Amino acid sequence: MQEKQKINLVWFRNDLRVRDQISLTSALQKDLPVLGVYVFQPKHYEITKYGFKKTEKFRAKFLLQSVENLKDNLHQLNLPLWVTHQEIGKAFEEIYQTFKVEHIFYQTEWTSEEKEEEIRVEKALSETKFNPQYNQFLFYPEDIPFTNFNEIPEVFTHFRKNCEKKSKLRSEIPIPQPQKQSLEIPINEIPQLEDLGFQDFETHSQSAFPFQGGEDQAWQRLNNYFWETKKLQFYKKTRNGLLGTDYSSKFSAWLANGSISAVSIYHQIKSFEKEIKKNQDTYWLIFELIWRDYFKYVSLKHGNTIFQLGGILNRDYNWNFHPKAFQDWTEGKTPEPFVNANMKEIAATGFMSNRGRQNVNSYWAKEWKQDWRVGAAYFEALLIDYDVHSNWGNWMYNSGVGNDPRDRKFNIKTQAERYDKNGKYQQTWLQESLF
Repeated sequence: MQEKQKINLVWFRNDLRVRDQISLTSALQKDLPVLGVYVFQPKHYEITKYGFKKTEKFRAKFLLQSVENLKDNLHQLNLPLWVTHQEIGKAFEEIYQTFKVEHIFYQTEWTSEEKEEEIRVEKALSETKFNPQYNQFLFYPEDIPFTNFNEIPEVFTHFRKNCEKKSKLRSEIPIPQPQKQSLEIPINEIPQLEDLGFQDFETHSQSAFPFQGGEDQAWQRLNNYFWETKKLQFYKKTRNGLLGTDYSSKFSAWLANGSISAVSIYHQIKSFEKEIKKNQDTYWLIFELIWRDYFKYVSLKHGNTIFQLGGILNRDYNWNFHPKAFQDWTEGKTPEPFVNANMKEIAATGFMSNRGRQNVNSYWAKEWKQDWRVGAAYFEALLIDYDVHSNWGNWMYNSGVGNDPRDRKFNIKTQAERYDKNGKYQQTWLQESLF
């Protein structure tokens, strides 16, 4: 029997990039050929108890594009990417049958479903040395001024000020040099959208997020928003916009699947401040990156409580769930045109502004008093930029069971008058001709 080839393995998850990639860089420092692996798991595309898929077509297509781009960028580094569409334990058992995996490097996660994946991989590669890395932060856990996660403040401002004052930002890790040893792997294809249970579709003409997935596209967007149009210098003034591609950075989807890192964006902001302009607008994008970090630390501190009805506050509200209410909300048939316009936008494009998200969440949870977790699950399914920590953290926050010390409720009409003064956004999405 032929001896299996020894390799190191990089398991890609929500870190689909080669720049500022700790796992990839670490693997290439070992003296063995490196194989990249990405697994499309069928359970991510199954129907949930609420009647929609866990991942719907918008994020699925963006993810496929991202993995395709990752494969191309790894190829330039003389690295193959093994892509498979099957249950994760079986996928790694298949790799185990083919190679002797000495080390596996990967971005570690801590929410329940992701931890279950890690357990399955550990079982399949029981003789392998595991090298988990935190690879998704601006302020890394080893660098924050709290001795353990239980010390994470319950108020964002306290977290932000402590980190800004006492944490050191990491340098960006450059793209590694190509590996010298090439590795032959069995032919494997990235699945098509149809393989995941969807029909292909065209991006809606009015989408505020008409972009494609992948690291190259992320950097193209950054170069356009920062260096070509220099719109970063107006970010804080425009970030509450509702229409068009440039009212905000639109980095969230690439950040969510790790096509670009928060550290990379931070250093680009700092370069922009040196070379073009430094003002409150440029700082505000860093401010939003810190919010993203904060929700990750909230889930690290509170664990699976972020998915429970009472949230991290364990509040005992009288929640309801009426299927007719859910249908009216998702189809944009509520008494509030501003809510309806936003819900039609997400249904047609898989995207919605931050201002819109806050309003439709508040309406669902605080006006109609419906189970906030259903709304969070709907966003999980549809949003191109779904991130488990930001999505569930924001839904808790706006539903009165999270980190909002003031427990605010949005006045939808006032919000519409303030942010859609001339009604252009509502007219755009409420035109029946579009649907």
